[in-house]
Amino acid sequence: MGLFDFARGAGEKLFGGDDLDEGKIRDHILAQGLALKPFNVVVPDPAKGLVSLIGFAKTVADKEKAIVAAGNIDGVEQIDDRLRIGEPDWMKEKAESATAEEEAAAAEAAGEPTAEDAATAKFYTVVSGDTLGKIAKEMYGNAGKYPVIFEANKPMLTDPNKIYPGQVLRIPPLD
Repeated sequence: MGLFDFARGAGEKLFGGDDLDEGKIRDHILAQGLALKPFNVVVPDPAKGLVSLIGFAKTVADKEKAIVAAGNIDGVEQIDDRLRIGEPDWMKEKAESATAEEEAAAAEAAGEPTAEDAATAKFYTVVSGDTLGKIAKEMYGNAGKYPVIFEANKPMLTDPNKIYPGQVLRIPPLD
């Protein structure tokens, strides 16, 4: 819940031009296999690099991964998190799948996230010279815990040795 800052020029390049495309951002996030429904992306002013994520995430981890996936896109500077945890009442009552228009309307009507929807993980911005082991040592006191960070950032991360400066990673609490 709230605003998350990212390095505007450090992310994955999805667009040929400078404008942020709501549909491409939404497709990119959903391609990560996250449980987000209903879900919508709004870019109120592409020049500012602000992207709003609106709707529902099945779990806190899905919500946090959506924030990181969107924030690590080139041109995105801030994420306005308006994702709630769970599903709207109308989805519980309606067994058949909703149309895209119904999903977008429900996402817009979701309103502000509640305290229970707040992110539980920390977010870490990679700097030059970082490795997952170094980050794990800093965050957990044990470099050997790097697989926890790697797993928490899948599928955005496909190789624990491929991180880059400016990238934002999700750092979950240890159980």
